[in-house]
Amino acid sequence: MTDALLISNFISWIAVLALALTVLALARQIGILHERIKPVGALSFAKVIQTGSSAPTFTLPSLTGGAISLGGQQKKSTLLFFLSPSCPVCKVLLPVLHSVQKQERHWLQVVLASDGIDSAHQEFIRQHQLENFPYLLSMEVGMAYQIGKLPYGVLISAAGAVTAHGLINNREHLESLFEVSKLEAA
Repeated sequence: MTDALLISNFISWIAVLALALTVLALARQIGILHERIKPVGALSFAKVIQTGSSAPTFTLPSLTGGAISLGGQQKKSTLLFFLSPSCPVCKVLLPVLHSVQKQERHWLQVVLASDGIDSAHQEFIRQHQLENFPYLLSMEVGMAYQIGKLPYGVLISAAGAVTAHGLINNREHLESLFEVSKLEAA
């Protein structure tokens, strides 16, 4: 009886060790797979605006002061970021936009765009400290770019061409727009 108990205990320990080794091997394989998979990038939904086409030209007043020109020849590339005060993902991405504006200012201008009631946007600008961003309030811009989901980004080159565009849900999606721009420049 004691021998049977010892043998069953020994077999149980062997099974536990085999399972532990299997879990470690699977964890290692998941890590390797994770390294191989690259970020997908921003999803593009626009049907009218194609990469490489000329960006629609607009000159509009900014809620944060002055006027802003979109499209056509510019000194810097422009990231046109479509957002809404009621969009929770947009609010999460605002610190990323602050960071991008600071780090990429030598070649990129970040412009925020939305539509709706001016007073709601003024409060949104104050609440999230967006005074340093040009902030456009125009339904025509959203319609020209066929924006159906938010937050959405359009990268416009200094020459006025649409370099990249897509749905932006995280920092990686935003950086994928910049990567497309760098790949085209090379």
